[in-house]
Amino acid sequence: MSEITLPSVTTANGDLWVFGYGSLMWRPGFEFEERVPARLVGEHRALCVYSFVHRGTPEKPGLVLGLDHGGACRGIAFRVAEKNRADVVAYLREREQVTSVYREVMRSVWLENDARQRVSALAYVVDRGHVQYAGRLSLADQHRHVLQGHGQSGANRDYVTATVKAIEAEGFRDTQLHQLATMLHGEAHSLHAPAPSEDRESR
Repeated sequence: MSEITLPSVTTANGDLWVFGYGSLMWRPGFEFEERVPARLVGEHRALCVYSFVHRGTPEKPGLVLGLDHGGACRGIAFRVAEKNRADVVAYLREREQVTSVYREVMRSVWLENDARQRVSALAYVVDRGHVQYAGRLSLADQHRHVLQGHGQSGANRDYVTATVKAIEAEGFRDTQLHQLATMLHGEAHSLHAPAPSEDRESR
């Protein structure tokens, strides 16, 4: 079984970076000092997690995002003050680890700021051995699960829509999520905005 939590992450010295690639981009839910666009290499964003709690139920699972093997992912890095480290980690564990479908890991991410520095950030990577790991689903299967999904945090389609809007706000696209959003809404997003650049590495 993969390691689910990092015991040292709450006790380490210094500020904590947290990498958000899904709902954390638009609803972090914790106090932070800095918010910086960032890129993680080695894993990509994918709707690869069956949601039994937040966006679905065991009887009618929804789909939420995970970081899965290969590629790269653009997202947001949040810098948390050292004094808030333990509280933020506790909050994230309560939010992300309801069913322990993610592995809590530290990953190198490259900040897309003037310094372009690399930092080590807390990230939640899907556990491929978990019963909720959905693997690579077809767009049709994703659509079906998202349409039926509704859990404690609301409708699954709202989760997808909000994530797509957050991605667009950062000036890039996630091809598969945008295709799914178009299917959900019957029309392309951002009809009145300039087309953002393609995020090819996040496929």
